[in-house]
Amino acid sequence: MVPKAAAAAVLAVAATFLPFPPLSAQLASDDGVGPWTEAVVSVTDLEESAAWLVDHGGWRKVASGMLDASEIAYWKLPSSVTGAFLRICAPQADEGCIRYVRFDGVEKQRPIRLAARPWDTGGIFSIMLRTEDARAAFDAAIARGWWAESQPYAFTFGGSDLVNVVIRGPHGVGYALYERKAPPFDGFPVGRLSRGFNAMRMVRDQPISVAYYRDLLGFGVLFDAPFTDPEPRSNNFSVPANLATSLVRRAAALQPVLPGETGRVEVMEFEGFVGRDLSRHASPPNLGIVSLRYPVEDLEAYLEALAGRGLAPDYESDAVTIPGIGPELAKTAIAAFRDPDGNLTEFYDAP
Repeated sequence: MVPKAAAAAVLAVAATFLPFPPLSAQLASDDGVGPWTEAVVSVTDLEESAAWLVDHGGWRKVASGMLDASEIAYWKLPSSVTGAFLRICAPQADEGCIRYVRFDGVEKQRPIRLAARPWDTGGIFSIMLRTEDARAAFDAAIARGWWAESQPYAFTFGGSDLVNVVIRGPHGVGYALYERKAPPFDGFPVGRLSRGFNAMRMVRDQPISVAYYRDLLGFGVLFDAPFTDPEPRSNNFSVPANLATSLVRRAAALQPVLPGETGRVEVMEFEGFVGRDLSRHASPPNLGIVSLRYPVEDLEAYLEALAGRGLAPDYESDAVTIPGIGPELAKTAIAAFRDPDGNLTEFYDAP
């Protein structure tokens, strides 16, 4: 969880929460933070975990190999642990990628969101992608033996007509697909499966989570809005149809660079639903979506700014070899912070 000083800062901000209050921290983009370049996903089979995105979505393999000992040490794992990784990116994209990692020789390992329902908190719920055909992507995943949270679901949000479905891959890893029917989307190439542009976290207290990302990390608010279904019907989060028109799903999306279509974090609270808290499992080597990695032009300066706001990293190193996010075989400085629901966000030096 977040350090006590950071938690106190978040609670102080949330106590006076108003929609879109003045940003108390400098915007992260002014500190040199860019959109996240990759999500880190812990799995047991690299190829099978990547197969749907590669085979159906045309994602390409851009890097693979053994985990460097410096990255094992960064994650505070025993020196006896080894592992491998596979990094894949969507066509025409070098951000919003996925790094699948496999940890070998670990004593205990479980899915972060084991047998979880959408309203259970802790652990990153899904990586969000755009698609030109949600039904075709759904059918391709089901044909592989994967599963889904629901059938593809049509709805209107923020002036857009959308079709959404959450695909479930190995270890319950979620991929939320968004097909925009209208207006046309031209922010980046879409195709069968686009780059990752957002990642959903289910949270216990949405205003506190918004305050953390906005006022401590310096992310700008793209939207902060409640949503209920306009009619009682099946929906994308498995809320019973008889509750869909009354259960408020309070969601907010934040990102370091505004305006922009990528690099987002989304936090959602199901008001009135009390789920399990899975935050204690949201650490490597457990299985699932571990973190998002954001590049920073001057990491040292940004970390000093975060320290001034009461934040201290849970993981930190000034010399980690992570192929694919820096000069080949070069050492990279990196740090990871936990939000109020225990989810990790990483920032790495990318001058």
